Formats: sequence, C-alpha cells, structure tokens
Amino acid sequence: MSKAAKVVAALKVEDLTERQARAEQKRLTDEIAHHDKLYHEKDDPEISDAEYDRLRQRLKAIETRFSQLADMFSPTQKVAPPPTTAFAKVRHARPMLSLDNAFSEDEVREFIVRVRRALERDIDLAEDEQVALACEPKIDGLSISLRYEDGVFTVGATRGDGTTGEDVTPNLRTVKDIPHELKGKAPGSIEIRGEVYMERAAFLAMNKRQEADEEKVFANPRNAAAGSLRQLDSTITASRPLRFFAYAWGEAEPRTWKTQSEYLKLLKGWGFKVNPQSKLCRTPEQVLDYYAGMAAQRAALPYDIDGVVYKVDRIDWQERLGFVSRAPRWAIAHKFPAEQARTRLNDIVIQVGRTGALTPVADLEPVNVGGVMVARATLHNADEIERLDVRVGDTVIIQRAGDVIPQVLGFVPEERPKKTHKYEFPTHCPCPLKTKVASEEGGVVRRCSGGLECPFQQVERMRHFVSRYAFDIEGLGGTHIENFWRDGLLKTPADLFRLKERAGDIHKREGWGDLSVRNLLAAIDARRTIPLDRYIYAIGIPLIGEATAKLLAQEYGDADTWLAEMLAATGERKRKPDPLKKEKAVAEVGDSYGRLCNIEQIGVTTADAMCAFFGEGHTVDIIKDLRRQLTIEPVTRRVIAADALLKDKIVVFTGELSSMTRDAAKARAEELGAKVTDSVSKKTSLVVVGENAGSKARKAAELGVQTLTEEEWVKLSK
Repeated sequence: MSKAAKVVAALKVEDLTERQARAEQKRLTDEIAHHDKLYHEKDDPEISDAEYDRLRQRLKAIETRFSQLADMFSPTQKVAPPPTTAFAKVRHARPMLSLDNAFSEDEVREFIVRVRRALERDIDLAEDEQVALACEPKIDGLSISLRYEDGVFTVGATRGDGTTGEDVTPNLRTVKDIPHELKGKAPGSIEIRGEVYMERAAFLAMNKRQEADEEKVFANPRNAAAGSLRQLDSTITASRPLRFFAYAWGEAEPRTWKTQSEYLKLLKGWGFKVNPQSKLCRTPEQVLDYYAGMAAQRAALPYDIDGVVYKVDRIDWQERLGFVSRAPRWAIAHKFPAEQARTRLNDIVIQVGRTGALTPVADLEPVNVGGVMVARATLHNADEIERLDVRVGDTVIIQRAGDVIPQVLGFVPEERPKKTHKYEFPTHCPCPLKTKVASEEGGVVRRCSGGLECPFQQVERMRHFVSRYAFDIEGLGGTHIENFWRDGLLKTPADLFRLKERAGDIHKREGWGDLSVRNLLAAIDARRTIPLDRYIYAIGIPLIGEATAKLLAQEYGDADTWLAEMLAATGERKRKPDPLKKEKAVAEVGDSYGRLCNIEQIGVTTADAMCAFFGEGHTVDIIKDLRRQLTIEPVTRRVIAADALLKDKIVVFTGELSSMTRDAAKARAEELGAKVTDSVSKKTSLVVVGENAGSKARKAAELGVQTLTEEEWVKLSK
C-alpha cells in the first residue's frame, strides 16, 4: 500500500472526499476479493473474521455515504466469489444468501425495531404483540444445500456465489449426520440447508495425524471442514471427522410448516441433527440474554461458533419482509468479538528458556480465537499470576494481543470451581537436576541456577543457536533439535559440526532419507564460516541481542580478543568490593571490566550478566570447543570520515518501513557513521519512526529525542 493510500485508509469515512472515497472503494474491493479467494477457494484465510468484517463494514459505509459509487459488482452486493472449476456446477433453486451482521446490543435493538416498523406498514400488528425470534448458534463451518426427491438424497452443493455452487455430492454422502433417505413424511422435493463443521477434539486429533504423516495441517476447524469437503477424492473426505447441523431450507414443495421453530422439529423427525442450543425468544431482553448465555458457553461447546443468528420465527412475516441485495431483512447474525474467547485453564506448566528464565504457561482447553486455535497462552511471570489470581480449573478470558500473541486477561469469578488453590511458583527447576530457582533483583524473573548443565536450557540454547539471525541452519527446526538432543546426537553447539560422523545414525531415523541427510549436512557445512557478531549472538548470552552483539564485535574485532577480554572482565568482576555500589565499583576494577561496561548500550547490568555467564562451570569449555569447529570472520573496522553525516550519532529504528527493509536502513545508517541500537535513551541522537510505531516512539517524545518519519530519513540518507 502506498503512503497516500495509507493516509486515506486511516481517515474516517465522514472525512473522505469523493475522490478519496473512490480510491478507497477500489482498494477495499480488491482486498476483499483477495481474501474471498483465499477463504472460499483455498480454505486458507490470512486474516481473522473480525478483520474481514471490518473491511466490509468500511466499504459498506463508503457506499452508503457516496451512493453514486455503489454498483451491482461491489462485494457488498455479492454473497461470495464464483465457484471454482474443480467441481461441476449446481444452480440453487432459491439463492443461498448470507446475513447482515450486528456487532453490538444497539445494532440488535435497531434490527428488532426495523423489523417491527416494516411489519406495521403491511399488517395490523397489535401494540403489545411481540415479534418472536428463533435464535441459534452461528456455526463456524461451510454452508451446504442438500436436495431430496421423494425422500432420497440426490444432489449436494456448496453455497458458492449464492446462485451457483459446487457439486460435492459424493463427499457429502460420507458425512454421517446426513441421511441418505428421510424418515417419515417429507415434501416430495426439498432443499435442506445447514452447516458442515468439525468438532474441536476431532480437529486436533486429525491435525496431529496430518503432522505425523507430514501432510498439511489446518489453522482451525472451519478450514479443516472446508478443505475436507472439497476433496476430489471422496475417500479422503470419508476419513475426515465431518459433522452436519441442519437449520434452513431452499425450495420446498409442498411447504407445510408455519414457523422456523416448527421446521426445526420436522428436521429432527426426518433424521437430521438440529442444534440443541436453538431457542425461541419473544422480547429484546430475552434475545440479548440468549447472546450472553451463548458467549458464556462458547468455550464449553464441542464445536466453534462465531456468534448467534436471529430469525423472525413466523414464515409469513419472513415473506412480507423479503430481502435486500445479498441478505434477508428478517434475519441477522450477532457476531462475537473475534479477538477474545473463554475457555478452561487445565494446568499451569513451567517452560525453561535458554537463559534459565522460568516462564509459566497456561495449558488451555483449545479454543478458536480470531480464527486461530489457541491451546496455550503465556502467563509471563510469578507476579502476573499473583495479579490475575488465575487457578487451575478456572474459566479464563483469552485474547490475542495485536491479534497475534495469546494472553490471559483474567478469570470469570462466577464460574470458579469451589475447590481451587492459589498457584505456588516452583522453588526448584522442573529439569531432572531439580536445581534451585533464584530470583533476580526486583524478583520479577526467576531463573534456574543450573546454567548450561540444565537440560532444558541446553535444548533452548541449541534452538536459538540454529535460528534465523544466529547460524540460520536450514532444515534443522526446533523439533529436530529436541529429538536429536534426547537421543544423544547433540549436546553442545559444537556437536552440530560433528554430525557428519553420525550420518548413519540420522539415516536410521524415521523421515530422514539420503537426500534430507545430505541437505542437512551441507547446510551445516555452509555455516562453518560465520561473522563475529552472529557468532556472539548465537551463543545465547543473557541480555545480548543482535544489536548488542554487533556493538561487541565492533569493539573487540575478532573472536580470540573478545573471549580473552570476557574472561578477564569476569575475573575482575569477581573481585569487585561492593556489588551494590555499581558505579563506584566500575572505576575500581581492572581495565577489561570497565571497558565492557562503557560500551554504548551495555552498562553495568548487562556487563554483570555476561560475567555471570562466563563464570558458569562448563561455559568456556563449550565455547572453546565450538571455536575449534569454525572460521569466525573478524570485523572490518569501519573508517568513518570526519565529516560523515551521522558520525558518532546513535540511531534507533522503530515501526514498519515500507520503502526499505529494516536491515537495509540500519546498514545505511552505519555507512553514514552512526551506531544503530535497539533501545531509546537520553544518549540516543535520532529515532526513525515507521508505521505502527509503539513504545520507542513514545519514549523518544518523552525524552525530547529528535524523530524523523521514513520519508524524512530517506531524504536525509540519500
């Protein structure tokens, strides 16, 4: 998206000019078409339902304000994209329309008032007569139409574009909830409509099998159901645990039922599964209570729902109300906030990171949050558990922060079981060594005191060692690292470069053929030469990230000098007279420790963490062993001209850059003589602020540090 388009996208609809509105309409139309294709044809959406709804809402608002822009080709006038060519086409006898959405109680009340006013214009509706609504959960699955002739199932189709769908009859015959023949007395010809879905437990088990067979895994049950139903081989569909709820009809000759609730009873008699949560509500208060109740039950249901559906119960009133564009006037979907969900906290487990930090993780009953199945969420630390007071057995509220990272917001007090206990943070590491847990200054982070001897830290440090910005060894993911470590193929980073000697053992492992073993060993050999900064970062020293590793590499120049200086600084740190008086102590110790502390962005805290790391028992032996396996490229000292534009300036980049990558921007800043760091302080000279910048931009403003937009940075750095 261009910068101009981003500006327009950020404007409120009421602030748009007609020219801006036309451009924004085109952008939204193209984006919606892109996401429709991913959702309906590939069953692989890349945004959540809530994000998609926001796109359609904005487009609808633009076309409402600028009515001259609306036309029959707009996504607001269509149900879905045309069906793909992989299946034969089926034309629906009556269109399969979608529903308008409501996202608040006020919108639901407006819908009820709108329905009542429309009815009052056509019929003599008594003032005290209620407009009853048939309410049912909105199943997050795939809409299907089933045609029965004389009680026999003949054709089944997807919704497609609402007029024409895909013929998936052989696949639907494998779904156990779909009867091949109707029971009892049914219309001679009828289209029965409903939703194919997959229960969460079955979805998780299927994904586990798919992963074991190295087949595609699905993001959520809806994608899994859609992908399973749209298989060209019906035997694959038959192997998938699909279910079906019936709830509507298309063509029906003759139609004998007079209400939606009566029709649901007939469906059960004909042999269909009908959602047991369906309910008839007669007042707005009952309708909203039903919504609240379904929201509370959402996590406990065995299947995913993303809202509830309200339908005028009387069929003759439905017919009077009719349709508008792509949706009926007599029904609406009341959507749940997609970013949050409720679920059960089954356990609190402790994960040990590469630096020994103990992180509590919530083990959850899997739940769909914004289109992604969430089974785990971080609880951060002991203080956060104390603040939230969450306990095993609680019903908890989950949110995906930034719609990405799952986190626990709190628990539901009225649903707390009677016998629960406060969580007690462990005093010993859960690793086999059972080493004591030590609290850092301030007590927020608690670490295993076992260092590199702790098995959990060994595995996590190995994972970090092969990660993208470290040694970046292709084909060696976290699962492989864990399995190799468990089976004794890897214990230290240097063992990676001795794996060639264990090629025969790798060959014997499941899933490792000749080609995959050769590729792995070639990828490892390609990393035997590594720049000094990546080598320092890969070792996994506490508090040392990519930027700090570059600063250390620039300061010490080569691997041997760096290691010698670290060991000297560690020895001097042990002789510090008073560790509580840090600034004074720095001046009193030897040159190596003082030099380390005075490197930009290092300081006493980071220096002490590094010295503690190098003071661990086998750390130095492990590093020296690794050093013998590698060629570590020394740093080419940058010769910076005295008149360099940014000589000795400290620059920080934050937010998203659209005209260049972050790495390219950092490299250009260094060419101009700057030191690039990742944190903002009083010493920072300049902060370049991209899109969606966060706390660094705010801190720069608080400290009075100069900031530049991306455009200003581009002009400055040319």
